[in-house]
Amino acid sequence: MEYRRCFEDAIARLKAERRYRVFAEIEGDARRFPHAVWHRGTHVLQNVVIWCSNDYLGMSTNSDVIEAMNNAAARHGVGAGGTRNISGTNHALVQLEAELADLHGKEAALVFTSGWISNLAAISTIADLLPNCLILSDELNHNSIIEGTKRSSSERKIWRHNDLAHLEELLVSEPRERAKLIVFESLYSMDGDIAPIGAICDLAEKYGAMTYVDEVHAVGLYGAHGGGIAERDGHMSRLDIIEGTLAKGFGTLGGYIAASKPVVDAVRSYASSFIFTTALPPAVAAAATEAVRIAKRRPDLRSALERQAWLTKHALSAAGLPVQSNSSHIVPVMVRDAALCRAASDMLLERHGIYVAAINYPTVARGTERLRITPTPRHTDAHIGDLVEALVDVWKTLGLSFAEPGEVGVLHAEGARCTYPDLKRAAE
Repeated sequence: MEYRRCFEDAIARLKAERRYRVFAEIEGDARRFPHAVWHRGTHVLQNVVIWCSNDYLGMSTNSDVIEAMNNAAARHGVGAGGTRNISGTNHALVQLEAELADLHGKEAALVFTSGWISNLAAISTIADLLPNCLILSDELNHNSIIEGTKRSSSERKIWRHNDLAHLEELLVSEPRERAKLIVFESLYSMDGDIAPIGAICDLAEKYGAMTYVDEVHAVGLYGAHGGGIAERDGHMSRLDIIEGTLAKGFGTLGGYIAASKPVVDAVRSYASSFIFTTALPPAVAAAATEAVRIAKRRPDLRSALERQAWLTKHALSAAGLPVQSNSSHIVPVMVRDAALCRAASDMLLERHGIYVAAINYPTVARGTERLRITPTPRHTDAHIGDLVEALVDVWKTLGLSFAEPGEVGVLHAEGARCTYPDLKRAAE
């Protein structure tokens, strides 16, 4: 058996399908975010601006969050020491879970090592503890949700994305007394569209189903205290389980669920991927706790993010770039070709010092490849002007299709209506 050849062939298949991924080695600078350094090769460095980070509020570089981590590491060390049941239930982690339960108005919360693991563990465990459970999963749910449903022994059915009529069709075909778990995301990170949470809760209540919502791309960013889309829309109390991450809006590491005490205790007691995994270190938990507290008391960060996301979308659209419309902070610029998407990303980095990763299959469907741009409060109007100028150059150089420029203007710093060239001059 030529073992090495098997792996070489597997990589060759990815390259032939134009799905092989090359990572850019980026060295961040907490003092200069979103500026960073790209390691182009041995002893070759280039300053770049990051436009694709999920650190949506720049919370990983917040001085208070950094201080909380440093202090905790100095006091408690850098490791957790074991799993939660052996030696890993540190005080900082307990404090973090209390903050998260409070954030979502739930009785309890449980922290995992990542958002991916929290979905895998919680969905599979909850469904398997419900007798004869049927999982109803949105077709565009994240890979972690898909894997969580597959890990469960429960039957699962897929409902068309955000299609309430199809969801109800599946619900009405089942006996009311059958256990049902509706699993969906509040904000879908590739298209940036938002789920009709209230209407989904209406159906769940009508047909006797539990609800499980993934808020990973919304926590910290929406709602009066950063509780997510459900808080913003007034539906947190109607949802049975809210899942979130600490690695995006809160800028650290880890995932969690917030729910009733019996649900959280059951997952804690039965989920093998929780039981047998080393806990988050106290320093990470302390940093995450501080980030959650900051988000709760800083609605101005959310306002600043909303402004810069709106400004970015309108500036790109005014320049004729094909921005996919949505009402969130996600800015998808459509390319619709894997090779050209990779080329556009490379050209932005090499020619303009702008880092935006190419999003290709299997993250998105073939034919929907895009550059996924994520503004933050730390991106200035000047950054936005530079981004638009660079993308226009890349689109022209690669012969990519422009959209028809819209009539809608953009805001400059003083709030007046203006066109893209005006934005550029004002920013300078």
